[in-house]
Amino acid sequence: MSELRLLVLPGDGIGPEVLAEAQAVLEQACHALGLAVRFQEDRIGGAAIDADGVPLREDTIETARQSDAVLLGAVGGPKWDHLPKATRPEAGLLGLRKALGLFANLRPVKVFDALADRTPLKPEIVRGVDLLIVRELTGGLYFGEPSFVARDAGARHAVDTLPYTEHEISRVVRLACELAQARRGKLTSVDKANVLNTSQLWREIATEVASHYPGITLEHALVDSCAMRLISRPRDFDVLVMENLFGDILSDEAAVLAGSLGMLPSASLHGEPPTRPGTVARRFGLYEPVHGSAPDIAGKGIANPIGAILSVAMLLRWTLDRADVAQAVEDAVAAVLDEGARTADLAGPGERALSTQQFGELVRQALADRLVRLVPQQR
Repeated sequence: MSELRLLVLPGDGIGPEVLAEAQAVLEQACHALGLAVRFQEDRIGGAAIDADGVPLREDTIETARQSDAVLLGAVGGPKWDHLPKATRPEAGLLGLRKALGLFANLRPVKVFDALADRTPLKPEIVRGVDLLIVRELTGGLYFGEPSFVARDAGARHAVDTLPYTEHEISRVVRLACELAQARRGKLTSVDKANVLNTSQLWREIATEVASHYPGITLEHALVDSCAMRLISRPRDFDVLVMENLFGDILSDEAAVLAGSLGMLPSASLHGEPPTRPGTVARRFGLYEPVHGSAPDIAGKGIANPIGAILSVAMLLRWTLDRADVAQAVEDAVAAVLDEGARTADLAGPGERALSTQQFGELVRQALADRLVRLVPQQR
């Protein structure tokens, strides 16, 4: 029996609760495939600060490098907001992405039919939305130097630096083009080229790269107008590619289309195939729900596990190269929603809200039937 080596980083707040349901789904899917899963749990973010004094230890990075994939919950919370930027929980996540070379963050936004009426927008606007945001993840303002806050002559001032190189831009745009080719063939490159030099370079390189991909229709969009179109005409989009800060903001904005931030999964990938002897992975990735740690509801058992479960589907698709099983997980979530199951963030007036665990159990029941039909055909 082959083995999947997975580093689990539950993190802070609701992270451990949603990851417990995601891990159970992954174990169920891998068992059906005859694939053993070896979970190794470690700390990151606030949990690591409390236990280890730092948001990310070097040996955690090394464990990640020896794993086939990483599954992460969430990091951060008001408890650690007083710390300097370099030692806050978020620094652990940024450091892990950088150390592992995870330059591309994939954030799919797909509106489930059952939830088309659960957003502040009209159902006819969101129904049928199926887009993918590709966010550059290891460059830009989050990593640029110099970056500091200082006091000069009694007045405070701050500096952040926004650098991008041709290599950083071209590699993420190439990946976005490949993804667009496998979808509907439309790529939107998002920038602020009317103001920023980095965006002018981004637009120039995106045009050059996309010209090498037959069948791709490339459009350029300024980030402010794109933000408006995401809400007013979201079905215009297929694949969107953008720099780090823009991707962080617009992907959270896009959560309103799906009904809740708790709905969205993500995959952070690098471009190299695995080289570890005996690996089962097709591509290394770090998988996590888009939502934060939500400390206000942590421990109450009411967090939405869908983003974490759908992140497992992305792991099945990208790391294990099992798009069929990934689709089975996604279909199981859709089926449970179609039957009326709702977590607290999705429940309407008078509707019963299921706990995190109850919703996860329903997904696993729906998945079991699909795996029985799917897996025998593979043997």
